[in-house]
Amino acid sequence: MLPHLGSAYNLARWLTRDERDAEDVVQEAFLRAFRFFPAFRGTDARPWLLAIVRNACWTLLRASDPPGAGVPLDEAGEAADGAAGADEELVRRADAGRLRAALDALPAEYREVLVLRELEELSYREIALVASIPIGTVMSRLARGRRRLASALGAPVPGEALR
Repeated sequence: MLPHLGSAYNLARWLTRDERDAEDVVQEAFLRAFRFFPAFRGTDARPWLLAIVRNACWTLLRASDPPGAGVPLDEAGEAADGAAGADEELVRRADAGRLRAALDALPAEYREVLVLRELEELSYREIALVASIPIGTVMSRLARGRRRLASALGAPVPGEALR
């Protein structure tokens, strides 16, 4: 399960919107996973572990009042290569910040499937297992989430007629 620690933290951070809460959720999820590992009968522990993380996140979010009042994700980061100019770096950071803010503003059910699909690269089937929802619901949430994300970023929304 340790190879999936980064994925677990990434999912928890996006769902809770708070670094400390994400750390607590991942710790709780790993304790649960270790406790129930003898009952695990699958071949891929990643979706199983991410489902535990997801459930721990939702437990925390339901218990907290008001929901969604977390600390925004940091925008710190290094340039991919040292040759990027200062202007290019500023534009890249501004774009990354806009994307983080737009993703953070999405309802949790859309943010959840987008993070699992686009950032964690899970298949639709694996997302359905993690979120305990049908594959059709995964596909519709992804489509709606992508549409809302594109709209929030001012990008043309796929499938809409040009006027």
